[in-house]
Amino acid sequence: MEKVGIGIIGCGNISGAYLTAMKSFPILDIKGVADLNRELAETKAAEFGLKAVDVAALFADPTIEIIVNLTIPKAHVAVGLQALDAGKHTYSEKPLGINFAEGKKLADAAAARGLRIGAAPDTFLGGGHQTARAVIDEGAIGIPVGGTATFMCPGHERWHPNPAFYYEVGGGPMLDMGPYYITDLVNLLGPVSQVAGFAVTPRKERIITSEPRNGERIPVHVPTHVAGVMAFANGAVVQIGMSFDVAGHKHVPLEVYGTEGTLIVPDPNRFAGPVEYLKKGGQFEEREVTAPYADGNYRSLGVADLAHAIRSNRPHRANGSLALHVLEVMEAFQTASDTGRTVAITTKTERPAPLSESLVDGKIGR
Repeated sequence: MEKVGIGIIGCGNISGAYLTAMKSFPILDIKGVADLNRELAETKAAEFGLKAVDVAALFADPTIEIIVNLTIPKAHVAVGLQALDAGKHTYSEKPLGINFAEGKKLADAAAARGLRIGAAPDTFLGGGHQTARAVIDEGAIGIPVGGTATFMCPGHERWHPNPAFYYEVGGGPMLDMGPYYITDLVNLLGPVSQVAGFAVTPRKERIITSEPRNGERIPVHVPTHVAGVMAFANGAVVQIGMSFDVAGHKHVPLEVYGTEGTLIVPDPNRFAGPVEYLKKGGQFEEREVTAPYADGNYRSLGVADLAHAIRSNRPHRANGSLALHVLEVMEAFQTASDTGRTVAITTKTERPAPLSESLVDGKIGR
C-alpha cells in the first residue's frame, strides 16, 4: 500500500511517544517535524533521524497529506485550519478544540473542503479496549445499565516539565483526561444524550514541584475538580469524576454495568490492560485479550488508521465527528454547573468500527 506523507507540528513532551510509535506503521512516511521553537524541532529531529523544517514548509510540502498537530490545546484549531487551508488532512492531539464552538468551526471547514480531520485519543483502539467492546457486543453484560469513569490525582505539576498550560483555558482535568474516558465510553456504549454535573476550583494557584521550574507558582484559570453524570442514548447512566485535587483513591478507571454482568475496562490512557468480566452470580475473571495493539504504547494508531482509511476510501475511527461529540460532552459539564440544569447534547456520532486486525502490511481491520 502506498505510503502517506506525514508532517508533525509541535515537538513538546508528547511528540516522542508519537514518533516512537509511528515506527510500527509502515504506511506512515514522516517528511518533517516543525515547532515555533526551531531548536526544539532540531533536537527532536536529531533524536529520531528526521528532518526539522519551518512550519510554513510543512504546509507547502506537496508530499505531505496529513498534518499531525501536537501543539498545546489552545492552538489546535488555529493550526488545524491552516492545515485545511493548505489542502491537508489533519489529526490533532486531544482535545479537538478548547471549546465546542471552535471545534465546530474546524469540523465545518473540513467538510467544506472535502478533507478529513481526526483527533486523539486513539487508545480506545488498543487491544484491551477492543476486547472490552467485544464482550459488550456479544451481549455478555446484558442490557447496559451504567458505569463509573474515574481519573483523580494531585495534579500534573508534580511531573510535567512545563505544566502551566494544564491550568489555562483549554486545560483542566476534564479537557485533559476526559477525552480518554468519554471517547472509550462512546466506543463501548454509543453517544451521550444528556449531561449533569458540577465543576469547582478549590485552589487559585499551584506550586510546581517538577524540574526545571520547581517552586514556581502558576495561576489556575479552569475548574480542577469535576463530578457529573452522563446519560447515553442507549439508556445507560455513567458517573464520572475528573480531578487534579485528589491525593489518592481506590476506584478503577472504568467499570460498565449491565443486567447480566459487570465489566472492568483497562485504563483508557493505555492501549493495554486486563479486562475483567463478572457474570451475574459469579466471580470476576480475566478475558483473554486477542485484539492487536495490546502490548505497548501505540500513540499514533489513530493516525495510521486515518492513513489506511484515505488509501482504502473508508471511514477512519478516531474521526472528527467522534472528537466533536466528546468535546461537546466535556463542555456540557461546565454549562451544567453554571446553570444548575441538565444539558442536552446536540451532536450525534456513530460508534467507530471495531478494530480486530493489525494495520501493518496493508491489513486495515474489519
